[in-house]
Amino acid sequence: MKKFLIVGLGNIGEKYTNTRHNIGFKILDELANEYAVKFETEKLGDITRFRHKGRTFVLLKPNTFMNLSGKAVKYWMDKEKIAIENTLIVTDDLNIDFGTIRLKAKGSDGGHNGLKDIQEKLGTNTYPRFRFGVGANYAKGRQVDFVLGNWDKEETSQLITRLPTAAKVITSFGLVGLAKTMNTFNGK
Repeated sequence: MKKFLIVGLGNIGEKYTNTRHNIGFKILDELANEYAVKFETEKLGDITRFRHKGRTFVLLKPNTFMNLSGKAVKYWMDKEKIAIENTLIVTDDLNIDFGTIRLKAKGSDGGHNGLKDIQEKLGTNTYPRFRFGVGANYAKGRQVDFVLGNWDKEETSQLITRLPTAAKVITSFGLVGLAKTMNTFNGK
């Protein structure tokens, strides 16, 4: 049985729930709803699991706050004995237009502190990542306010269709692998 760790990045707490920086949590919530599973708080995060076509998906929303996500990722990879190539990090990206999907097998942290911490804790930048574009519609020097700001009305209405697509990306990653999933979804 193949097992996959899917990590949605975000910040815990009510004030962050609908922020752009929490798209990783939001995408995992969409997938959990689709498979009718509930998250439970365990060590270093909220966890749920489901099986689909002979695969086990372990969904993790770290409760370590975004900038310390690596500790939770490393802990759950080790605990569940999941290889790095079967671990997918789901995060926001300012350098991609809103709603656009981009998967990569490796890369820099791009200034994203959550990815930076994961890279430090894993000792490599070679791990699958799923970046969901949040756009860069902010004034110079207002990046933090933008990512920690709530979705606007137009973005919220578009998320209704983008979230199910994002959930499909994750199941595709588990079923057909990163390369085929990239070919199918990148830029969509």
